[in-house]
Amino acid sequence: MSSPDIVLGPNQYGKAEVRVVRVNRDTPVHTLMDLNVSSMLRGDFTDCYTEGDNTRVIATDTQKNTVYAFAKEHGITTPEQFLLLLGRHFTEYAEVDGGRWTAESYPWERIQVPSSDGTLTEHEHSFVKSKQEIRTAALTIQNGDEHLMGGFSDLTVLKTTGSEFSGYPKDRYTTLPETRDRVMATDITARWLFAADVDAQEVDFDALYAQVKQIVMEQFALVHSLSLQQTLYAAGEAVLGAAEQIEDIRFVMPNNHHYVVDLSPFGLENPNEVFQAGDRPYGLMNASVTRRAAPERPQAWEWIGGFA
Repeated sequence: MSSPDIVLGPNQYGKAEVRVVRVNRDTPVHTLMDLNVSSMLRGDFTDCYTEGDNTRVIATDTQKNTVYAFAKEHGITTPEQFLLLLGRHFTEYAEVDGGRWTAESYPWERIQVPSSDGTLTEHEHSFVKSKQEIRTAALTIQNGDEHLMGGFSDLTVLKTTGSEFSGYPKDRYTTLPETRDRVMATDITARWLFAADVDAQEVDFDALYAQVKQIVMEQFALVHSLSLQQTLYAAGEAVLGAAEQIEDIRFVMPNNHHYVVDLSPFGLENPNEVFQAGDRPYGLMNASVTRRAAPERPQAWEWIGGFA
């Protein structure tokens, strides 16, 4: 028996992790896009949850098939543009008033092979999977507004010096010694929100992605870091200073600790040369760097894990 005191809260549903690989064979030099796409729809689906009435439900299998059909019909140029195609399509349904579409883009590099003159050249149709970061994109449509994000996850970086940590409060439970020279390493996950008035047709998403990634790595390398938090902010500030299309960038950065091994029991000195790579627990930094005049857009970040 239903209770009048209990109601359905915020909800969405869809097809998660649709793996689609699109090969462009228009020329002898093939290109490859490898995506993991999720489609989540929002609308008045209360009767489906409370009564089992599916008359307003767009089947998740239909959402999956649309991903594959659009990959053929429209191709995949960038994950951002592909999500815009999907989101605008599904919100044409009378039953759908919004949703969230996300994509992970897995990088592949061309295999280098010897050419006739003995130098290495990129093969036309053979690839090796890159082990660097995973590119991400997300689109939320709510109340007719589009909130588009770019991003990446698991960009692993390390510097062997140029980092310190000191001056923090200490109490009876503090055992961490201050250090003026340490290894700093992290796996950077970042998402950036495009300004609401940005025309997606005018943005070179590939070039902007490469620019943001390069800026983040440069700041990690060049900033003499007094804390991982300082490095995070410097990276965000530099991105916003260079890319006017972006109004907010958010980071998740674990501190991948490296502990100096005590070699004194073996009669050996260890001047920051041998480390134990820590696994867990670890410090975790999560922050937004935004433009002061940027409007509040909580709908963009809702249900984006780790970034709310």
